[in-house]
Amino acid sequence: MSHGFPPALRRGLTAAVAAGFVLAGAGTAAAHVSVSAPNATPGRSTVATFSVPTESETAGTTAVRITVPEIATARTEPVPGWTAKIERDGQDRVVAVTWTANPGSPGIRPGEFQRFVVSLGPLPEADSITFPAEQTYSDGTVVNWNETGDHDSAERPAPALTLGAETGDQGGHDHGDQAADAPAESSDTTARWLGGLGLALGALALGAGIGAVVRSRR
Repeated sequence: MSHGFPPALRRGLTAAVAAGFVLAGAGTAAAHVSVSAPNATPGRSTVATFSVPTESETAGTTAVRITVPEIATARTEPVPGWTAKIERDGQDRVVAVTWTANPGSPGIRPGEFQRFVVSLGPLPEADSITFPAEQTYSDGTVVNWNETGDHDSAERPAPALTLGAETGDQGGHDHGDQAADAPAESSDTTARWLGGLGLALGALALGAGIGAVVRSRR
């Protein structure tokens, strides 16, 4: 008598695990540093949200430096465990913002991500702007997100923001406040949907295996 799982049940368990890995891979394959501010408008201020995932399986993210296109003002939102620094050029224009994990802080652990929010403005008169990013890990590795062009095919695309035409009399700060929340909600909803689908597929596969075992014993 075999002490392992019956073959049919074993196949069901294997299918469930495989479905979970496929969906997990779909959620992480496109992970990259990104920026969101859907209603950002040329000539106005906005609140931009940078999403930074840790892709390493062994090291955490300890610093993130975002290059900005010579903007007059920048104000960062406090992030517990992190210190923000605004860099300016000789003409007092903002050229970069850096967030550094405080001593004793783990930073962004493997499998996690962090949002960094900053008010920027006024935005340049352009159709779109890019924010090259430099991500530093606890093991000393530095990853540069600075590729431009085809965003979908780039391995390390620079965070890019498309600017829209001004509508009505709404200010840039109002747009930015909405932008800080909308991408997060969309991302969280997608993650929950994928997770639920994985569980459902796993349950169906496991149920099919158990059903086959029951039928075989009748």
